[in-house]
Amino acid sequence: MKSLTPASPSPTAPRAEAGALAHTTPRPMGIVPEPGERVVVAMSGGVDSSVAAAMLVESGFEVIGISLRLAEERPGGSSSGCCSLEDFQDAARVADALGIPHYVFDMREAFKRDVITPFVEEYLAGRTPSPCILCNRSIKFSALRRRAAELGARWVASGHYAIRDHDGTRFRLRCGHDPGKDQSYFLFEMSQDGLAHTLFPVGEMSKAEVRAYAVDHGIVTAGKADSQEICFVPDGRYAEFVEKIAPDRIRAGSFVSADGKPLGEHGGVHRFTVGQRRGLGISGAEPVYVEAVDAKTGVVQVAPRAALLRSGLVADGVVWTSGTPEADGARVQARIRYRHRGGMATVFTTQDGSMELHFDEPEAAISPGQAVVLYRGDEVVGGGWIRSSLPAPAVAS
Repeated sequence: MKSLTPASPSPTAPRAEAGALAHTTPRPMGIVPEPGERVVVAMSGGVDSSVAAAMLVESGFEVIGISLRLAEERPGGSSSGCCSLEDFQDAARVADALGIPHYVFDMREAFKRDVITPFVEEYLAGRTPSPCILCNRSIKFSALRRRAAELGARWVASGHYAIRDHDGTRFRLRCGHDPGKDQSYFLFEMSQDGLAHTLFPVGEMSKAEVRAYAVDHGIVTAGKADSQEICFVPDGRYAEFVEKIAPDRIRAGSFVSADGKPLGEHGGVHRFTVGQRRGLGISGAEPVYVEAVDAKTGVVQVAPRAALLRSGLVADGVVWTSGTPEADGARVQARIRYRHRGGMATVFTTQDGSMELHFDEPEAAISPGQAVVLYRGDEVVGGGWIRSSLPAPAVAS
C-alpha cells in the first residue's frame, strides 16, 4: 500500500499530533486511547471523516471504518449529500488506501423510525424539527458504540467539528475551532459516558486545514463538496417531503393577524415555521413573519418582526452535557438554533424536569421543536427541546 504520509511535513497541512488526540499537559490513563488500541470511525465518504480516519491511522491506532446506510437511494441519483452509494464507494476507497477494514451497515429501518417519522410528525404538529440531533443520538453514535463493542473496540470517532477533552474531573464538549463549521450544537445530548469513549480528530482544525491535510496525504475526497442539506431531503423541499410521506394528514387553514383579522388561506401548517417570511404570499404596508402555528385549527398567525420578540422559553428533554445540572440562577449563553449567535440568559429548573430560560434581551423567532443549547464560554453545558416561548415584557406607555 502506498503510504499516505508525506516524506516531509507540508507547511500548510496540520500534523496529526496537533489535533484533538494530543495533549500538552499530562492526562489520567484512559482519557485518550493508547497507541495500538482499536478505534471505530464513522466514515460518511466526505473529506472530514476521511481525514479523521487518516489522522487516527497516523497516530498509531488500529482503525476500523464503518459507514451507515440511512436513506433510500433516489432514482437517477444519490440519496443525499451523505450515505449514498457514491459516498460508500468513496469511504471504501479511502479505507483501502489507509489499509483499514471498512464495513457498511444497513440502518434504514431504524433511521425511518427514529429520525424521518419524528421529522414528519413535528412539521404536521406545527413545530420545527432538528433531525440531525436525533440522528446523532439515536442512530450515528448509538450504532457506532454498538458496532464498536461487537468489534472489540472501546473507542468511536467521527469527523464532527467539535472538541472533547477532560478537565481533570469530567469530560467536556467544546466548540470546534472553526466557528463557521462548529457542530457542538448538534451534539449536546452526549452524556459523560458517551464523551468518555468518543473522539473528534478534526475538531481543532479549520476546514481549510482539513482539506490541506487531505491534499497533502493524497486522500481522494480532498476536493469533495460539503453536504448542505438534511440528508434525506437533499433538495431542501421539506414541505413536499412531508406531503409525500403523509398526504392524508395535511392541515390547510388560514393566515390571521395578531388581532385575528383573516389575511388569506394556506395549503398546510407543515409549510411554516416561527420566524418565516418567505413563501407567505401576504402583501401589506410592512413585511410580516410567522408568529405562531396552531396545527389543531390550521391557523398561522403572522405579525411584524417586532412582535416576534420573546423574553424566554420553556424546554423539555433537558440534558446536562457537563454532567452536573445547572442551579437556578445560573448564567449561560443560549443558542436557539444552529446559526444563532447566542444570547445571555438565566436558567431556572422546574419540578417536572423542564427548564425555563430568561434572556437578558428579548429574542426573536423562538421556534417550538428546535433545540436550545447552553454554553459557558466555548463549553456546552446542556440543552433541551423548546416547548414554548415566554411573552415579551409589556412596554410601558
